Amino acid sequence: MIRFRRCAPSLAALALLAAPATPAGAQQAAYPQRAITLVVPFPAGGPSDALARGVAQYMGTALGQSVIVENVGGAGGTIGLQRVARATADGYTLGFGTLGTHVANTAVYPRLPYDPVTDFLPVGLAGTAPMLLLARADFPAENLPQFAAWLAAKGDQATYGSAGVGSISHYGCVLLLAALKQPATHVPYRGVAPAISDLMGGQTDFMCDQTTTSLPQIAGGKLKAIAVLSNTRLAQLPDVATAAEAGYALDVRSWNAIFAPGGTPATAMARLQQALQAAAADPDFAARMRAVGVDLPQGAAAGPQAVATLIERGLRDDVPALKARQEFLN
Repeated sequence: MIRFRRCAPSLAALALLAAPATPAGAQQAAYPQRAITLVVPFPAGGPSDALARGVAQYMGTALGQSVIVENVGGAGGTIGLQRVARATADGYTLGFGTLGTHVANTAVYPRLPYDPVTDFLPVGLAGTAPMLLLARADFPAENLPQFAAWLAAKGDQATYGSAGVGSISHYGCVLLLAALKQPATHVPYRGVAPAISDLMGGQTDFMCDQTTTSLPQIAGGKLKAIAVLSNTRLAQLPDVATAAEAGYALDVRSWNAIFAPGGTPATAMARLQQALQAAAADPDFAARMRAVGVDLPQGAAAGPQAVATLIERGLRDDVPALKARQEFLN
């Protein structure tokens, strides 16, 4: 069980402290005065990076300053998030956190270099995306029941790739295998791009990935979508059934959020929250994201409290289940 310091306030409480309730004043009007760095704790080209760059562009427009994406990958996102946690809390260094960095990593790393609850203030939810079960184009299964039968025959000789231990792609496949009650051998990569490349080349058998990076490969006929791992079908893939339709209680969606270091002034948090909401409401950006299956929550559904709830629910419900699956730890 993951335990945090008893004296620390909950993330929900910190989120409320960061809510944009501070009246406009001189300090708020003065921020920002220079470019802001958004640390993405993964290699360039992955699903989180693609969303982060779009969010940075439209937030920068709303803020009147550039938001510069800096990729600081390694150790399942912990290196980049550690940098954010230790940065000066002035609103000029932000982090792009995920289900992996703030929930799954607590099951993988006994001693995280940051506390996902107390070291950050959530600006808001940047986007969510469903997960897909993917295989190469000529894979013999066409749907989840056929895949389950294939997997039962292969056993742990079946291999699946991921963006790395503790990544969202790893997390999704572990939960899928738990639902199917079948083993498989994990092959971790340094990012999504090489994992997809080897999947297309037949070096691995299957993968779980977000729509952000997989839809273009599916449209190009290079990958096959076997199932949607969330509760509803995708408009972009209307003929691909969900895991729930196949009788499996599985609903796996990635989420991505923007965080500031703990202690960032409320005036800066208010401006950042307003800018993130403006980005989500931009029709051009929303259309771009819909094309790759990303939902942009708005209003309270994207606010700090929504992020706090996702983290607290994940730490309470998902982490014990993940730690019980030994294959998630290697």
